[in-house]
Amino acid sequence: MGGGSGQCATTPAQQVKKAPPGAAGKPASKAAAATTPAATPATPSKPPANIAIIIYTLYGHISTMAESVKEGVESTGAKCTILQVAETLPAEVLEKMGAPPKPDYPIMKASMMPDYDGFIFGCSGRYGIMPAQMKTFMDSTGGLWQSGGLVGKAAGSFVSTGTQGGGQETCGLANVTFFTQHGMVFVPLGYVDSKRMDIAEINGGSAYGCGTFAGPDGSRQPNASEKAVAVTHGSHFASICAKLA
Repeated sequence: MGGGSGQCATTPAQQVKKAPPGAAGKPASKAAAATTPAATPATPSKPPANIAIIIYTLYGHISTMAESVKEGVESTGAKCTILQVAETLPAEVLEKMGAPPKPDYPIMKASMMPDYDGFIFGCSGRYGIMPAQMKTFMDSTGGLWQSGGLVGKAAGSFVSTGTQGGGQETCGLANVTFFTQHGMVFVPLGYVDSKRMDIAEINGGSAYGCGTFAGPDGSRQPNASEKAVAVTHGSHFASICAKLA
């Protein structure tokens, strides 16, 4: 235990302390780099909802309302197309009824429905329910029902009737049976627009959706309030549809 060279042996701890500063700094820099979080990849932007407004119009009231609904839909950034179902009445009957020419909208077919995220149906009421033309179109969707092609898609409706008791609510309710059979998600208007509470003048619409009155002879056109509610309906529907799409 004595003598030797007279020099004390260094301990491992002392050897670490005597290491050059640069050698100690390198591992520390690597550890710091390892704790730096990697950049998060950018999340791809979600494409806008694609919504179809499917209408049947005889005297033009529904096509006028459809344009306002479309304005509301597009105000949210969603895509929107107005289409019409095929007419089933002969030309001579339409002439006797004094019906004007049909608007220039493409004809909707059941095979086109999977291309859309949601649908807003607009139709003139017939004795409190949808017209035969719209029912004929709905009856053509049996293949989609069998395949579940419309399950989870958003659906809503708006209406035109001759009088206050002509089916503003019952026509909307009749459409719900079609939606539920397909497993679609019904999006009602509710009372999200305060103008729905205004009784200072006659206004169409209900909690089921926006609406207008045509009058017994079809001469009344949608007023400013009805069209404004239609814009709200479109934007409200599109916002819900975007969450479901």
